[in-house]
Amino acid sequence: MAPASSHPLPRRRKRNGWLTKLVDWKIEDLFKRRRPPPVQRTVYVNENLPEDAYEKGKVKNTWIYPTNQVVTSKYTVITFVPKNLLEQFRRIANIFFAGIAILQFFPQFSTISPGLVILPLLVVLLATGIKDGYEDVKRHQSDRAINHSKVWRLHGADWVNPNVTGPKQKTYSFAFVERLFRRNRSHEVHEHEHEEKPTPETAPQVAVTHDDNNEPDNPRFLETHHNLDETKAHWKRILWEDIAVGDVVMLRSDDAIPADILICSTSEEENVAFVETKNLDGETNLKSRHAIPSLTDLRTPSDVAGTAFSIEMEAPQPNMYQIHGAVIVDGEKQPIDALTVLLRGTVLRNTRWCIGIVLYTGEDSKIVLNSGATPSKRSRVEREMNPQVFVNLILLAVMAVACAVVDSILERRGYNNHAPWEYGANRSDDNPNVNGGFTFGNALITFQNVVPISLYISIEFVRTCQAIFIYFDKDIWYEKTDQPTLARSWNLSDDLGQIEYVFSDKTGTLTQNAMVFRQCSIGGKIYKGDSAENEPVDVDEAAQQDTVAPAKETQTGSSDETTAPQTAPKISPHIRFHDETLENDLMHGDSQEHSRTLHGFFATLSLCHTVLASYDTETGMITYKAQSPDEAALVQAAADVGFIFRGREREILRLQTPFLDHLEEYELLNILDFTSARKRMSVIVRKLEEGDGRIFLLCKGADNVIFDRLKQSSGNEQLKSKTGEDLDLFASEGLRTLCLAYKVIPEEEYNAWADRYHEATVALEDRDDKIEAASDAIEQNLRLLGATAIEDKLQDGVPEAIADLKRAGIKVWVATGDKLETAIAIGHSTNLIQPQSNVIIVRGGTYGTTKSAYNQLADAVDRFFPEANIMDSPLVHPPDDDKASQHRSDRFSLRRMPTGASSLVGSRNGERPGGFVLVIDGVALEHAMEEEFTKELLLQLGIRCEAVICCRVSPKQKAQIVRLVKDGMDVMTLAIGDGANDVSMIQAADVGVGISGEEGLQAVNSSDYAIAQFRFLTRLLFVHGHWSYARNGNMIVNFFYKNIVCIGVLWWFQIFCSFSTTYVFEYTYLLFWNVFWSLAPVIAIGLFDRIVDDDILMILPELYRYGRERRHFGLKLFTIYMLEGVTQSAIIFFFIYYTYNTTSARNDGWAVYQYEMATTMVVATATTVNLFNGLNTAAWTGWVFFAVSIGIILIWLYTAIFPEISPGWFVTDAYGDNRFTFPSAYFWFGIIFVVLISILPRYVLKSYKFIYRPDDIDILRSLRSIDPKHDIAHDPAIVGNLQRPGEEVDDDRLTMTETRQSEDGPLRRSLQGRPSYQGGRQSMEGGMARANPSQVDMSTGREGTSRGFDFSTEEGGYAMRRVQTHLSERHVSRVSLPAAVEARTPKRRQVSMNIFSSLRRPKGRSQTMPASAPPTDKKPPPPSPPPAPEH
Repeated sequence: MAPASSHPLPRRRKRNGWLTKLVDWKIEDLFKRRRPPPVQRTVYVNENLPEDAYEKGKVKNTWIYPTNQVVTSKYTVITFVPKNLLEQFRRIANIFFAGIAILQFFPQFSTISPGLVILPLLVVLLATGIKDGYEDVKRHQSDRAINHSKVWRLHGADWVNPNVTGPKQKTYSFAFVERLFRRNRSHEVHEHEHEEKPTPETAPQVAVTHDDNNEPDNPRFLETHHNLDETKAHWKRILWEDIAVGDVVMLRSDDAIPADILICSTSEEENVAFVETKNLDGETNLKSRHAIPSLTDLRTPSDVAGTAFSIEMEAPQPNMYQIHGAVIVDGEKQPIDALTVLLRGTVLRNTRWCIGIVLYTGEDSKIVLNSGATPSKRSRVEREMNPQVFVNLILLAVMAVACAVVDSILERRGYNNHAPWEYGANRSDDNPNVNGGFTFGNALITFQNVVPISLYISIEFVRTCQAIFIYFDKDIWYEKTDQPTLARSWNLSDDLGQIEYVFSDKTGTLTQNAMVFRQCSIGGKIYKGDSAENEPVDVDEAAQQDTVAPAKETQTGSSDETTAPQTAPKISPHIRFHDETLENDLMHGDSQEHSRTLHGFFATLSLCHTVLASYDTETGMITYKAQSPDEAALVQAAADVGFIFRGREREILRLQTPFLDHLEEYELLNILDFTSARKRMSVIVRKLEEGDGRIFLLCKGADNVIFDRLKQSSGNEQLKSKTGEDLDLFASEGLRTLCLAYKVIPEEEYNAWADRYHEATVALEDRDDKIEAASDAIEQNLRLLGATAIEDKLQDGVPEAIADLKRAGIKVWVATGDKLETAIAIGHSTNLIQPQSNVIIVRGGTYGTTKSAYNQLADAVDRFFPEANIMDSPLVHPPDDDKASQHRSDRFSLRRMPTGASSLVGSRNGERPGGFVLVIDGVALEHAMEEEFTKELLLQLGIRCEAVICCRVSPKQKAQIVRLVKDGMDVMTLAIGDGANDVSMIQAADVGVGISGEEGLQAVNSSDYAIAQFRFLTRLLFVHGHWSYARNGNMIVNFFYKNIVCIGVLWWFQIFCSFSTTYVFEYTYLLFWNVFWSLAPVIAIGLFDRIVDDDILMILPELYRYGRERRHFGLKLFTIYMLEGVTQSAIIFFFIYYTYNTTSARNDGWAVYQYEMATTMVVATATTVNLFNGLNTAAWTGWVFFAVSIGIILIWLYTAIFPEISPGWFVTDAYGDNRFTFPSAYFWFGIIFVVLISILPRYVLKSYKFIYRPDDIDILRSLRSIDPKHDIAHDPAIVGNLQRPGEEVDDDRLTMTETRQSEDGPLRRSLQGRPSYQGGRQSMEGGMARANPSQVDMSTGREGTSRGFDFSTEEGGYAMRRVQTHLSERHVSRVSLPAAVEARTPKRRQVSMNIFSSLRRPKGRSQTMPASAPPTDKKPPPPSPPPAPEH
């Protein structure tokens, strides 16, 4: 049994009710417009609103819909000042500063001009406000870019939208600026309107059943057409934010969907539209949507303008997979569901045009409902400062109360004893009874620097500079797009150094949205290809889902031979599969049997799919359009080898092979579609060739599914065993695998099965079960061909980045909308799931069922973490304990369920040393979040796993996952993503990072930091985050220290001035304390300090634990510095006071003036704090030397010059003071002795720690100082011996042995005693594949090892249902007309055992003909223009 966890469990946050409400209260709630509860709506098109929509002549609020304007900014011109001030006054210190400033407006407490007193506070508020305003201006600009995108809307012919839309929100731009901007840009917009989309004359033509002259995207219907009659219905370009509910819009291919839109008609046959939803759910495969049948005749602007109907819709709700409504046309209703609606955030693909009705806009759209308002985030350091400031305020209050009480007592005593200084102290505003109160106020003013206002100015300045450092860091500057890393929220830099959990999206964040065919195993032989090694991969081009193949002549394709002309749309010329060994085996194979297997393998790839092919007669190129990126990669790979799919016309498939001079044709008989349950896809085709009408079943799917259906034979068993080994090898490299198999079906067997299958498809009861049973019956006795290996191409450096994050002790959770197999495959390829990992799969339903999410989670806890005693907590049990006991019994029975796949069971499942990885799907997660006890159980299991992968999750669930960990465990979280579906997750995390990827800028607009690549995250955290946290923490405690030393000196003087709050220093020294004398060193710490060099932090991610464990800042560190400041203030004051109080410092013997002693004190204090701050700096650069010395130099110059100012200029109490201090020995020796004695304890402790108890950072810093050129990255004594994250050590330091090379040689330390921790992938040696992770599915009890199966496609989509309907109708017609079928079916003749007839080489062909030579000079005839794409 594996250990429960090597990581210490995070802190658990516990709050009572009122405190939780207080802490969770948000400023933005005050300014958020409360929306009425959502209600059902009826959208009218060309019909007036009903009478019940009006009340007193005005439209009711429930009939007024929000605009399509989406605002992610926090402020407007009106709300900026009050909202920003409220945010800033969440700081306790700001409230205190305001109170002190107001207090000094009263004459009893005034020190200098009240206006001058409030100036520092105004500077703080203004500087912070400018920073916040600048950040929000950037958000406004991003919002403007989106809201000012354009779309075609119906206009003219007196068409009016009767539905009412509310007013748009005001932005930061004033009206005249807006008008000026539009006027200056208007001509530019008109110039480029024609360039945004290709016109139908230049765009790829799609064959449809309608007249092209009446197509809605015809230029004569567009506003830009020069002969357009604007009185007639036409399309007009408008801004997204001007779209209203009920508007009719026209979308064109590759257009982003601006709102939630009901489909009326499309350019495709049967009005199908294809959309890319990766911006919503993370899935890269296209989804098919279809129009409402009653609206399909709305194909031109005039059609829409002349048709009246209404649409009843449910109230807006966030569930993206559920939409309910109805279209009412002429009194007849037709249902609306999710398959008839295009959601905002998706992109129209493979569809020339689409007409739709806007249903939901702006705040009511699904994607916005799944996002939250832009939060006002504060860093943890700032939140932890509030208690420290509160402690200082208590200290200040105690000091003020003490002064008030003692002063009142002494005044009363002196007044009663008729003390002369109390003469006249009997007025209403001057007597012992009230003077104590005045003393209290004066004490607050005197000691106010206990909470320094300059600290907040300094923090804002330092964080601004840290944001600039991030911007100019070339190591995280993406040169390809010339994009720097941007800090959009400047106040979170120190949070980057304390991250404990990273929540990441998959698509576009970890992956490039590109599938690349890398390897294959055919007949037991592996072909790895050479394109991956010899050719660069263009990420932007690879991301396109359309691929091309040559079709000009019949030849074997290769990466060099299949480059497409630049005029071909959407090509990916750099991604090709080419293998010389494969070509030789294919054309001149030594074994005829292996050659047949090769031919069958690639023919199966070319035919078993739903890809569309579009042939360009001018360029000779074929463009493949696929719903699934996996299918596109497979078909393209087959084309590269020479098996080119030439398209489909209805049920006729055409295939070009490298051996024949004509196209082969196959009749598509059936498609047995892929589903998550089946894990396979099959097509049944008939060869259309004279004398050869054989029927083939071609199948591809998961290894275990295919293996279970193979024909029992010795050849199959041997090939199965060898292919299984190859699959293990592919899976170990993180590749997605599929197995291919086939069989020949006798005619009689097929006819009987086809009748059974047709009956199943029309069954009224248990249709799905009957279809699956029929499909399973025909998919038996298969012959194995081989396996494919596809790479879901990762972003550069992702596996290494995740490995480094894990080495740093950061747990990575992935939340994706992809299916479970895809999520697991990405876990393998990204190093999230390591070879020795144990994978726990949870997928289930509501509590109360045997396979509920709760039962699966509880079973996993009992099975894999029994020592943790999680189930002993009452929080993880449902309210009904008796029922829970029964469920416990049910859970354990899952382990004993027969699986039918004993060969897949791991021998050491759950006991591998790589830790546990939890994989949970969206259904189980949904129910877990609804049940508090299940949520707690999920949290306890998740934090004990090395990683968690959440699949099939919605944007809202992503945010729930982040909040579950963040609020439940009080840990620092970071969320990273690149799409609109990641916005809610980014906003919920402590730090949100957006990636500027292919899915738009929605994530970047809502993020705190914007990066171009996931790999940049490591440097952002390990270097900038760690440095910023260490710098800011060190700066803050040193800031408190230097001020407590100054205030301490003032406080000790109160003992000798009757606690009258008299200043011991001349006031100007105190006034300039936080400006000139002591500010520079702490600023230098915040800007230039380096705990260790950046290259070391990147080489050794384990060092990040110092930030993750919050070593650089906290209440303990604050207390130490405060006590040290109090001690040093006592040393400075009493040493100098009693020195001057013993014997006169003057040569003439006169008594010492107070400011002679005070000047010595203030110079000694300033010198001490500057040197002390310098002593706490790790890196002494030129700037640090300057900063430490400048304060000392300035105060010495001031001390020399200020007393020389003549009273004729202005009167000062320090006039002539330097005439007595500089000649005095007390002045010089007092400063020297006080400074040395004050900083000596800190120096001794630091030296002792560095020599006898060094930590990792001390050792590495020393090593870099002694040997700057030392290769730390390859020093096994360092890399292999750093403390692992979560490892417990007694003395918080490394085990060391010290040796000296010689008496004069430097001290060398060797690190020893700890095993090496390698976070990267393990290498494979000797050709042996590494072990694959074991996994257990808690919903079935099935155990096994993963072989990388994954296949991404739409399940149960409308396009597939349409194809199935066509095939079913064809079957009925065949049965009804048997004579016609018999006449059409070619007669069978004796054929060889070749898999396909094309594999038989024509007689007379030379066996020595080069593989690249065509078999004949005659070019194959091009196929007919493809019909409307069928998916």
